[in-house]
Amino acid sequence: MYDIIIVGAGTAGLTAGIYGARAGKKVLILEQTTYGGQIINTPDIENYPGIAHVSGFEFAKGLYEQATGLGVLYKTEKVLGIETVPGSVSYVTKRVITSEGEYECGAVILATGAKNRPLGLKREQELIGAGVSYCATCDGAFFRKMDVAVVGGGNTALEDAAFLSGYCNRVYVIHRRDQFRGDERDVSKLRAKENVEFVLDSVVTGILGAGMVDGILIKNVKTGETTELSINGLFVAIGQMPDNQMFSGVVELDEQGYIVADESCETSTPGVFAAGDCRTKSVRQLTTAAADGAVAGLAAAKYTDTQQSF
Repeated sequence: MYDIIIVGAGTAGLTAGIYGARAGKKVLILEQTTYGGQIINTPDIENYPGIAHVSGFEFAKGLYEQATGLGVLYKTEKVLGIETVPGSVSYVTKRVITSEGEYECGAVILATGAKNRPLGLKREQELIGAGVSYCATCDGAFFRKMDVAVVGGGNTALEDAAFLSGYCNRVYVIHRRDQFRGDERDVSKLRAKENVEFVLDSVVTGILGAGMVDGILIKNVKTGETTELSINGLFVAIGQMPDNQMFSGVVELDEQGYIVADESCETSTPGVFAAGDCRTKSVRQLTTAAADGAVAGLAAAKYTDTQQSF
């Protein structure tokens, strides 16, 4: 029996574990892949207060070591579902079902983050690993001295383009608008690079190539003109989407699949909290994930305090 079980070991989940452990609770974190979440693929974090520069790997490792150093138990298991199980008159436990077994606890924190959003093009999934990628830092080195394209207009797309410009012959940045959502500072840095070219007011409508990507079709949204661009790699960075459907019977989800929870991180189910990118919110940044983790960790600890002791 655990006081708190956290589903997900990204920034929000690990921070929640730290705060839960510091509150004197027995905490278990369950993660199906590896700790860190998507931030682990970021080569240089520049927007976390108090830390001018740190790699995503170093940042995640620091969180993990701090959490486990405080006694948080970490297990690599895929969570399959959550059940609310009536206990005594004054206490209700939660049962978390995983690929390896079942665990009971007093409170659950869902910190599942979000996954990369695909373009939704024909053959996109088929060509993953054969020219289509969602992680520039993971796959960029495979495209050394080749031509590639990055699709997106946020900070991730800009960071990916900057990273790829150090390996690739030419980097095309394709965005459906003429203005970027990302930081202007990063846009200016890219404009100064000779091997980076902006393709604005445009969307990718098709992927060319048999066994490997060798080009894409681009449509200008203002003129309607479609052109062909010869590239070897297509890096998709158009945002993220939640993966919360397995919890739809436990907590309320909005139309996009995000867990409905405000700044209190409380969900529609008592004793179940949501933290980080998986919940409804207007800003999804490293700092807000950490903030959610702190709030959810303390809220879960307080919730278990108000229930009958195990």
